[in-house]
Amino acid sequence: MLGDVHGNAFALRAVLEDIRAASPDQVLNLGDTVWGCADPASAWALQQEFAPPTVRGNTDERVAGLRDGKETMRAWVRARLPGDVPATLAALPVHLDTAGGEVRVAHGSPRSAWEDLMLTETPDGHTRPAHFRELRERLGGYSFETGGRVCVVGHTHREMLTVVDGLTVVNAGPVSRQKDGLPLARWVQLTRRSGHWAVQFRRVPYDAHAAATWARAHGPGKHGDHEAHWLTAGREP
Repeated sequence: MLGDVHGNAFALRAVLEDIRAASPDQVLNLGDTVWGCADPASAWALQQEFAPPTVRGNTDERVAGLRDGKETMRAWVRARLPGDVPATLAALPVHLDTAGGEVRVAHGSPRSAWEDLMLTETPDGHTRPAHFRELRERLGGYSFETGGRVCVVGHTHREMLTVVDGLTVVNAGPVSRQKDGLPLARWVQLTRRSGHWAVQFRRVPYDAHAAATWARAHGPGKHGDHEAHWLTAGREP
C-alpha cells in the first residue's frame, strides 16, 4: 500500500519500482494523490496506470472542491491535471474493505479523511499516540470481533503500528513530504501467512534534490520553495 504521494512523481517512480520488485497481489492507494509541486501531472498519470486511488484523502477533497481554502494551490494543481480529476477524486469512498473484509483502508480514519486515527492533539498543540479508547471510537465499529484484522491509514506522514483488541492498526509512511528528517519515499507491505497478517514498512531512496529543483522551477511562488525545502530536509519547514 502507498499513500500521500502529494504530486511527487520523482518519489512515486522509486516506490513503484520497489513495489514491482516485491510483486504484491494488489496495490492500494491511501489518497492525497496530487496536492504538491513536484510534477503532479506525471504523478497522477503514474497513479492512474499503476496505483489508482482507492480512498479519498483530505487534499483530494481540496482538489475536488469539497473543502474551501488554499485557492492558489488548488488552481495551480488543477491547471496541470485532466479536467475529470476533481470529479474522480470526489467520487472516491472515505474507506474501503478488501481481503474478504479482513483489511480496511482509509486516509485519515475510516470515518473522515481529515481525522488522525493514531495521533491525538494535546492542548499545547503537540501530538501524542492515541489511547485505545480513542482508537476504538475512530475506527467506527471496525474491529476483530466484526471480522477485521488490519486497518491501514496515512495522513499523518508517520510510520506507526499498534494492536487494539486483536486488530492491527497501521499508519503507513508517506511517499512524499516526510516528517521525520529522512527524505526517503515510503510504502507498506501486508503479507498473509497461515491466517495472520504481517506488516513490513518499506523505505526507498529517490532523487529528492531533482524533485526540489522541479518544485522551485514550476511551483506557484512560495509554495514551490516551501515544497523544495520540505522534500530535501525530510521534514516540514
